[in-house]
Amino acid sequence: MSLIDISPPFRAGMPGWPGDTPFALERTWSIGPGCPVNVSRITLSSHVGAHADAPLHFAADGAAIDALPLDTFVGHCTLVDARSAGAVIDVADVLPSLPPRPERVLIRQYERSPGTWDPALKGLSVALVRALAAMGVRLIGVDAASVDPADSKTLDAHNAIHAAGICIVEGLVLDHVAPGDYELIALPLRIAGCDAAPLRAALRPLPAPVRDPSS
Repeated sequence: MSLIDISPPFRAGMPGWPGDTPFALERTWSIGPGCPVNVSRITLSSHVGAHADAPLHFAADGAAIDALPLDTFVGHCTLVDARSAGAVIDVADVLPSLPPRPERVLIRQYERSPGTWDPALKGLSVALVRALAAMGVRLIGVDAASVDPADSKTLDAHNAIHAAGICIVEGLVLDHVAPGDYELIALPLRIAGCDAAPLRAALRPLPAPVRDPSS
């Protein structure tokens, strides 16, 4: 089955945290006389676009991105539509749409992914994080730049997620995907000692169950 790309394109002017390093691409070598190749220099923050947060991002003694288990970022997931949530995405906005033992949960909050920085982005409540942890969730993904509100200084959702041993993926594009169950493929780059890493995220539709002709 074809893959559904849920990553934003890396491009000049793409949204990023105010004051953080913007994405830039510069051609350093160009095909021409004496040069057979194009080569580019890329400059970016570790938190621009679709990316995975490492615990090191918000915990001084947290693990770096290259220490996180790869299998957490590949496997069955459930996409939940939480566009009707209030100021914060809470238990009632997510849990009724989940199967009994979800491993990975993707949460959509936007009608359309913002093309600029959103200072009013919604975060996840600590109660929701704890409820997901109790269900056995290993990964939470969002279509926002953070799992906490933009003005948070305490990062309550980040810290609750870290305490539960859950991995975080942020900056996804979920506008074009129906809620439901998929296979997630979202491997972060292996950057030694880094607090986060960009990733290319995709969903694979699950095959329809085979119907028993005798039933």
